[in-house]
Amino acid sequence: MGKSNKNNKKKIIIFSTLGLLVIALIVIAIINGNKEKITKVTVEKVQKRNITQVVNATGTIDPIDKVVITPEVTGEIVQLPVQEGDFVKKGTLLIRIKPDIYIAQRNRAVASLEAAKASLSVSKANLDKVEAEFERIKKLFTKQLVSQQELDVAKANYLSAKGQYESQIANVRQNQESLKEQEEDLAKTSIYSPLDGVVSKLNVELGERVLGSGFSQGTDIMTIADLNNMEAVVEVDENDVVLVSVGDTANISIDAFGEEKFKGVVYQVGNSAIAANLGTQDQVVNFEVKIKLIGKNEKIKPGMSCDSDIETETKMNVISVPIQSVTARMDTPTNYKKENSDESEEIQAPTNGKKHKLQEIVFIYKDGKAVKKPVKTGISDDDYIEIISGLSVGNEVISGPYKSISRELEDGSQVVKEEKSNSSKFSKK
Repeated sequence: MGKSNKNNKKKIIIFSTLGLLVIALIVIAIINGNKEKITKVTVEKVQKRNITQVVNATGTIDPIDKVVITPEVTGEIVQLPVQEGDFVKKGTLLIRIKPDIYIAQRNRAVASLEAAKASLSVSKANLDKVEAEFERIKKLFTKQLVSQQELDVAKANYLSAKGQYESQIANVRQNQESLKEQEEDLAKTSIYSPLDGVVSKLNVELGERVLGSGFSQGTDIMTIADLNNMEAVVEVDENDVVLVSVGDTANISIDAFGEEKFKGVVYQVGNSAIAANLGTQDQVVNFEVKIKLIGKNEKIKPGMSCDSDIETETKMNVISVPIQSVTARMDTPTNYKKENSDESEEIQAPTNGKKHKLQEIVFIYKDGKAVKKPVKTGISDDDYIEIISGLSVGNEVISGPYKSISRELEDGSQVVKEEKSNSSKFSKK
């Protein structure tokens, strides 16, 4: 019995101890649960800066002045005195198409014209004869020496001869125009350069048969381009193209030239949309913008890929903050967010039935707390954004981490400063 009592006492002690431990853990958890979470943040003082708004776009390099040469007549190439890369002056012979068939057609037109002119001469002689006879009959009729019937016959012969003569005149004119057409076709067998430039592309060889423009669009023979005047042809997103204007300056990077930058000026903004993947979630709508390159570089070739930064607007000495400091929240005290909703859409709070729009805000650091400040923003560059209203120079604005700014921080959240690393930037995504 004594041994049994001892075992019971041990069990009581063990279970009592476990119970106390459980109670202690629960108390600690409650105490810790009541402590407010402290978020580590980086801060940056609000300053005045110069901000240049930039629109980025990609595209290719192309000559401003270029002509695609296509023949207007069909035939075999019998002369091709240029090669790709050759410089040609305006009026230089580029290609000659075998002219034999066009010479024959021209000669037939010449013969037809001569025959028409001969027929015209015969008609004129006949008209003169009939007209003289008609005049003689009219005089005799006035003297009542011939009958009315004889006068009518003479008049009919005259009108018939006159009609034949006028018909021959028209025939001569028709044959003249036909000859002119055949001579033009013959002249088109020789093609000359329409401008000073370089043969940037040559698509045919000597002896090859080409089709004239009467057959579809005709054969693309070659391209003549003025490589002294180049442009960057880029596609700008529909949301950004409204910011771009003729006269805006641009910095252009050409892939083949590494870090080297080229200056350019926007001289044309397209009005027609270039759409891709229509009717799908990946639908993209862009607009073509042409940027004239300033200066010359003989190594730049048509078709090279490029990336352009178009400077659309610059503001000097404006209040600004890091771009990642600005986020959007609902303009309601309780930041109600519909489950699975997009942050950019209007959200109807169920408490009052009213719709609320997202407003731009920043959080400033004050006495260990994050204080929400609504702001109005302006233009931005890659790093900073203009603050039109809501902040003053010297305010300490929370600049990171972006996840905390965009999702976690609330007005009055406990925060603590930490050093911002110079080797990394907070992602804006």
